[in-house]
Amino acid sequence: MTRAPRTVHEGDALAWLAAAPLEPDCGILTSLPDLVEFRHGDAVRWQAWFVATAERVLRSTPRQRAAVFYQTDVKRDGAWVDKSALLQAAAGAVGTGLLWHKIVCRAPAGQATFGRPGYAHLLAFSSELREPVAAASADVLPALGAQVWSRGMGVAAARFAVRWLRDVAGVRTVVAPFCGQGTALAAANELGLAAVGIECNPGRAAKARELVLPD
Repeated sequence: MTRAPRTVHEGDALAWLAAAPLEPDCGILTSLPDLVEFRHGDAVRWQAWFVATAERVLRSTPRQRAAVFYQTDVKRDGAWVDKSALLQAAAGAVGTGLLWHKIVCRAPAGQATFGRPGYAHLLAFSSELREPVAAASADVLPALGAQVWSRGMGVAAARFAVRWLRDVAGVRTVVAPFCGQGTALAAANELGLAAVGIECNPGRAAKARELVLPD
């Protein structure tokens, strides 16, 4: 079977999004980088960047389609940084609606965790699309699935998000800014959709061009 097309651009995701509008059948699936990706190590600067970047992603999303974010909270100086709250601040600034917010279990329910949360967030936003009642799904997903690299999106979560983008949002091409090693791209191709990734790290970009998800 011929694989659906996949293109990975090596460069700055925000510059790429600013260069030209996305086609109407595009949706976005992304995970915005955490502070550890930045040399400056300044949490205040990173938080401002995170919100501004989420705003850019939301503004770039075709109004009848959707953007889905996969994010994991972090603890700094003993206090949690809630990335879902940062995303919703960005959505409020650009007037984009929150369609759903899923909690994806990283650890079994009832198991205590400390340094890393036992969950990840999946949030879907759209300017004009609204989810029909018949498309409703569980708010808690039992497992994020395997990770092809330590900062990667869980495979089960990526498949869930891509399936929703395809079946409910009518997306035919998944665009993944900050695509890392390509989990979102591989999930899109696996489910018959074209995929476009943008990644500034040459090594990750090379892996993203070839990644096939584990069973």
